[in-house]
Amino acid sequence: MTHRFPIKEIARQAGLGPATVDRVLNGRAHVSPQARARVAAALDELATQEAQLAARGRRVFVDIIAEAPHRFSREIRKAAESIAPQVPGAVIRPRFAFQEVMTVGEVVDILERVLKRGTQGVCLKARDVMEVRAMVARLEGAGIPVVTLVTDLTGTERAGYVGLDNANAGRTAAFLIAQALRGEGTVLASRSQEDFTGEAARFAAFRETLHALAPGLRIVSFSGGGGVEGETTRALANALADQSRIDAVYSMGGGNRAILRVLDDLRMTPATFVAHDLDADNRALLAEGRLAYVLHHDLTADMARAFGLITARHGLAPAQATGMAEVQVVTRYNVPA
Repeated sequence: MTHRFPIKEIARQAGLGPATVDRVLNGRAHVSPQARARVAAALDELATQEAQLAARGRRVFVDIIAEAPHRFSREIRKAAESIAPQVPGAVIRPRFAFQEVMTVGEVVDILERVLKRGTQGVCLKARDVMEVRAMVARLEGAGIPVVTLVTDLTGTERAGYVGLDNANAGRTAAFLIAQALRGEGTVLASRSQEDFTGEAARFAAFRETLHALAPGLRIVSFSGGGGVEGETTRALANALADQSRIDAVYSMGGGNRAILRVLDDLRMTPATFVAHDLDADNRALLAEGRLAYVLHHDLTADMARAFGLITARHGLAPAQATGMAEVQVVTRYNVPA
């Protein structure tokens, strides 16, 4: 691979040893495909960030780690890279670790590597489980601020949460569906995983508000698939085997094309579908008329606040105010550019 960066710099960006990076760059044997991919990604990230190095300010590495479908992790990367050059007083160097589905062990391994090699901050979207909480405590104990993204780890020592007011989003979805159905019917409430606190907060508020507004509506709850098409298709088809109708859907965790495909195959196409996030898939589904509403918030603003929380902890910015993003209701007629 051709490059213009020191091997130590590439190794630090990739999270690998210099010897491994040297073998990759020189095309030597005994290197895993994963290592080659990490070096290639590190070179791309260094090239993207190079223009910032002329700016005045301290260099701040931020590791952004997320279990999320590719369509959403692309949005996170785009938001982080767009806002990084605008952070005052620091040269933000984001490093990304994304997987569609992560086991608890994989999340812990990634956080262990980050702790070992060093970083100035972590932005984390992960399941709320004991092992992840323990790693957050270790990172914070080592002076590394952790900011949770979209789904929180409440009660931990994390530096802050950035993302949607999930409970308010659930209440908003309940209102929209109650207004659309006005009577009896069956609502599918779909989550990607049980252990994401953000989705749990959405679901709890949705269920409570829908029962208050429209007691004649019945909720069928589904969780699983990780918002990934293949897994969601299989899990949802099994979950709906005993159902005869679905009148509306509130999808809290994505996989919306898969959900619609299963419902179409079962001849249970919903009259109203409420989803989350303006990724490319949901923009297309809005244009096609398959989604009625998308509950949206600005990921760029989330990343700006995350970087602000991290730089403030290092004395490079004023203390940041707390607060969650409010939900925006988007239809096919008011899609933001």
